[in-house]
This record gives sequence, structure tokens and C-alpha cells, in this order.
Amino acid sequence: SDTRLIDASTAHRVHPDWIYGLPELQPGQRDAIRDAKLVSNPGCYSSSFILLVRPLIDAGVIAADAPISTHALSGHSGGGRNLMERWENPDNGLTGLVYEAPYAIDRVHKHIPEMTLYSGMVHEPQFEPAVGPFRCGMRVQVPLHASLLQGHSSDAWEVLNERYSGESFVKVMPLLTPGAIEEKSFNPQACNDTNSLHIHVVPHPSGHVILMAILDNLGKGASGMAIQNLNLMLGIPETTGLPLTANAK
Repeated sequence: SDTRLIDASTAHRVHPDWIYGLPELQPGQRDAIRDAKLVSNPGCYSSSFILLVRPLIDAGVIAADAPISTHALSGHSGGGRNLMERWENPDNGLTGLVYEAPYAIDRVHKHIPEMTLYSGMVHEPQFEPAVGPFRCGMRVQVPLHASLLQGHSSDAWEVLNERYSGESFVKVMPLLTPGAIEEKSFNPQACNDTNSLHIHVVPHPSGHVILMAILDNLGKGASGMAIQNLNLMLGIPETTGLPLTANAK
């Protein structure tokens, strides 16, 4: 059959017969997507986590068997229809909530299998997702204790910067210096309405590092990624129909 599919569900993301639709995953992934008949579109949390962690494991900056945790904050659209209905129904008392609310922390999140497989990790990450009082936008954080790093924060930044150099949609921001962080530095809505993903590396004097990715969970984390994969499969420019410029800073 000449039929080609992009599946946006979780059903085939770790299936060996399906190509994982994350073009920036590794060298050769774009070619695999171009030629594929079956492409599984990544999850929003998953793609962010993988793009942060995979290059560092590949480069030996962190070990594949390192114990890694991640905290992610998403707009309530990231939880699907049921979560959106709960948050947007005034009868539920959530419309005026001014803080984030952890969810799914008492069970295995559906993104864990793909996060583990495509990051190259031996063990599942400890994942703490949370929903914020906004519709869309996402910030994924990976704190790395100094004992897990084979090198310095600048090494992590250099690996990520080199890996994504020349990418249209993944941008590694300048390495932050002490005192440069402000309250609005890591706005989870900064990439809304785009297919962009911004990566930050935040060093600490003790040697610890926080990796951070910001994206639109409905853009690069969902429909934007699907269009990016569709463009590759059709053999047209990868950026066709996909905005690059964020509407907030």
C-alpha cells in the first residue's frame, strides 16, 4: 500500500515498526521520517525531555544509568479534553487558581516509555508533571546534581549548542551567568503559537545544573511537530506553514 500515516496518539511511539517523529532526535532521523510509511508523533513532555537529555548521554556528559528526575509545567490543554473541561468549568473552582497543580504523580505517566527509550536512559526518569493556570505553554526542567555530571555546566551547554546548531526550531539560549535570572526569564508561554523550542542551561555555583526547555505544548509539542513531520514526508521545506517567532518573551 502507498498509504502513509502519522499517529498522534501514544499507541505506536515505542513500536519497532514505527519511526519516532522527532526530526532533531539524532543524525539520520529526518531521512528515516522522509522515507517512512508509519510515523508516531511524539508527546509534548517526551520531546522536550529527550531533546534535553539525549545529547548529553550520547556525549558521555551524563551516564545512561544515571538517576534522572524531571519537573514539567504545562498549560491545562496538555492534559487533554478531560483536564481542559475541569479547569475551564467555573463550577469546579479552578478558573481562579493562582498556582500550579501536580497531576499524575501517583501513577506511571503515559509518556514515560518513550522518554526512557529515546533518551537512551537505562532507568525510567522520575517524572513530576504539573498543570498551571493557563491554557497552553510548557516548561520542562531537568535538574542534574553535580555528582551526575562528567564535566561542568559549560560542557553541557556546548554539547547541546553543537547538537542543535543550524536547527530551525530548536534554539539553545546563551549560557546564563550568575545574577542574570529574573522572574520572567523562563516564561512557559514564551514560545506559544510557534513551532519553536528554547533550551536553557542554568549553572549553579555548587556545580549543579538545571536543563530547561520551553515550548508550546500544542505547537512543537503536538500539531506543529505533526506538520513538521508531514512536510518531511511530502518532501517539501520542513518549515512550511510553521511560525518561528514567539509572541512573548
